[in-house]
Amino acid sequence: MNDNRRTRLLALARRLGTPAYVYFLDEARANAARLRSAFPEVQVAYAVKANPSRALLAGLRGHVEALDVSSGGEIDKALAAGWSATRLSFTGPGKSEAELRRAVEARLGEVVLESIEEARALDGIAAAANAVQRVLVRLAPDRVPAGFGDTMSGKPVAFGIDEEAVPEFLSRLRELPNLELVGLHAYSGTQCLLPAAIAENWSIFARLFASTAKLAGLAPQRLVLGAGLGIPYHEGQQGLDLAAVAREATAVLAGLRATFPKAALVLETGRFVVGDAGVYLTRVLRTKDSRGTRIGICDGGLNHHLAAAGLFGMVLKRNYLMANVSVPAGTPTGEFQLSGPLCTSIDVFGRLVALPRLQPGDVIAIEASGAYGATASPGGFISHPPVREWLVDGDHIVDANS
Repeated sequence: MNDNRRTRLLALARRLGTPAYVYFLDEARANAARLRSAFPEVQVAYAVKANPSRALLAGLRGHVEALDVSSGGEIDKALAAGWSATRLSFTGPGKSEAELRRAVEARLGEVVLESIEEARALDGIAAAANAVQRVLVRLAPDRVPAGFGDTMSGKPVAFGIDEEAVPEFLSRLRELPNLELVGLHAYSGTQCLLPAAIAENWSIFARLFASTAKLAGLAPQRLVLGAGLGIPYHEGQQGLDLAAVAREATAVLAGLRATFPKAALVLETGRFVVGDAGVYLTRVLRTKDSRGTRIGICDGGLNHHLAAAGLFGMVLKRNYLMANVSVPAGTPTGEFQLSGPLCTSIDVFGRLVALPRLQPGDVIAIEASGAYGATASPGGFISHPPVREWLVDGDHIVDANS
């Protein structure tokens, strides 16, 4: 982290207080623009689950084409942020009947079907509303290439229709007159930094799209590819080379375009857009020495940032990229432990963290915190105050959830 960024983050910490999340809208928009540039033939759908802050959703209008929502609450947030319901697609394996009713009443663009039981429930709700609901079918491939941080296919999963079960699912779907099948969806792996693995995953999707469309007699209007694009979280990781992904996936995307010339091709991603556009700021309250280790006890903990504590789907705990922004870059470093204020031994942001110093009042910036931060953390644990979230748009700073 260079001195200009350190200075800016320290000034924000002093102005806004800690602990706090800070999201830089210009960086999120730049990430969306990078996707548009690398893949001009596709649309971008932002996955709201990554960061549902209302101001951020409003700020992304015009910079991504659509939103993927996964709950009734996310539907409400998207609409409150000014998005048209027709631009929303509703995924998730456990949609309640109340949420499905909300989707039909709001006239969402599509509901993504993940089981035949869900399809039947949605059909009944649409029939009662004298409506026909547009739907996509989420497909669960029989394998996921190596290299993804988390996988949602190739094993028993709650997500989508197993590819071997697609024929039976389609035969049952035909019996539901209030659902209009308009496209297909696949998302089977996340947080990948390997261009070849991403392209291979998309080729698996393309194969499934072609076989399913043929079986269904479908000329799809919309094909959603779960992007799986990762960001660097840890020391030694390199950012994803989008140009390399585009080269590796050239044949796949060209084949989809040739096979389905009237279909909108959509890349669904959340982490890539907002992940590295956010920083978590926490202040060292006090330090102590324990059995040869200097520990900094911070005012924020896993209740605000579960992922940085290594507890959000991580098998191996590795320190996030972080810096002491109270000290200039280039200062010699030592190794410290960073702990939060909670009464549990798992409230640790990092062990053997290389920092120039650690003393009360120092501000620690945890990078790559824009996705799966506050809303993916147990904010009510031990009843500390909720973390504040701020959106920075140039010189303008607003409460991200206002």
